[in-house]
Amino acid sequence: MCGIVGLFLKNDSLQTQLGAMLTDMLITMTDRGPDSAGIAIYGTGGEGVKITIQSDTPDVDFAGLETDLSEATGSEIGVRIVDTHAILTCPADARAALIAHLEAKGLRIMGVGEAMEIYKETGLPRDVAARFGLREMSGTHGIGHTRMATESAVTTLGAHPFSTADDQCLVHNGSLSNHNQMRRKLARKGVMTKTENDTEVGAAYISSRIADGASLGDALEGTLQDLDGFFTFVTGTRDGFGVVRDPIACKPAVMAETDDYVAFGSEYRAFADLPGIDTARIWEPEPATVYFWER
Repeated sequence: MCGIVGLFLKNDSLQTQLGAMLTDMLITMTDRGPDSAGIAIYGTGGEGVKITIQSDTPDVDFAGLETDLSEATGSEIGVRIVDTHAILTCPADARAALIAHLEAKGLRIMGVGEAMEIYKETGLPRDVAARFGLREMSGTHGIGHTRMATESAVTTLGAHPFSTADDQCLVHNGSLSNHNQMRRKLARKGVMTKTENDTEVGAAYISSRIADGASLGDALEGTLQDLDGFFTFVTGTRDGFGVVRDPIACKPAVMAETDDYVAFGSEYRAFADLPGIDTARIWEPEPATVYFWER
């Protein structure tokens, strides 16, 4: 049992409120999974390539980081430290060298893209949100997750969201029964996962399908044929987010849409306090049906 939230803004004037709205939605889902929490925030991009990294010892690993990375890559690397995470910004032509240097240093890469930032840690959603200042963040859309670990240990790497491609990530409520088989299939294609978490396999499957030329809608449709188990997936991309539930749809899910936003929650109470919710169209996503919204 986990809690998922998602919010896609149609009204640009609400962008400064995105972090606050998502934070409240996530905290409301705490009792669905109190061991770890995470959130992906999407901005407008345009600053170069963003790489979110994490360290268990940021006082050591992030000391002098900007100078170290700039010297290693021969490019100017921007560094913004946020608790145990840092958001790095680099020119596109320095990306490969930067990632290679980060991996050599043993720093964890949480996500890469132009618009996406990922923050996740163990602990209650309230505490995780406060550590990263999520309430003050702005953006166009975002997804979040509070976890009750069933398939892997309670660790930072085991927390959601999982990202396996640029500006793309996934949160998941449920359990995949064939994730090890799918992990091996993906590995044979050169798509590697880093954890034992079944959600990372779902993320890698979707990104692999998109890399092969499928649309987001087609990739989500593919999960219904190729992934076995009980699942609700909410995936974020640079331009929007998508939702799909397995054919049985035993995991709870509800959506709301107004002229200003589209919201997803594992339960209605996740978005009960959103502005204009009293006039929203509210429905339960149908089983084996793909929904997605893009800017």
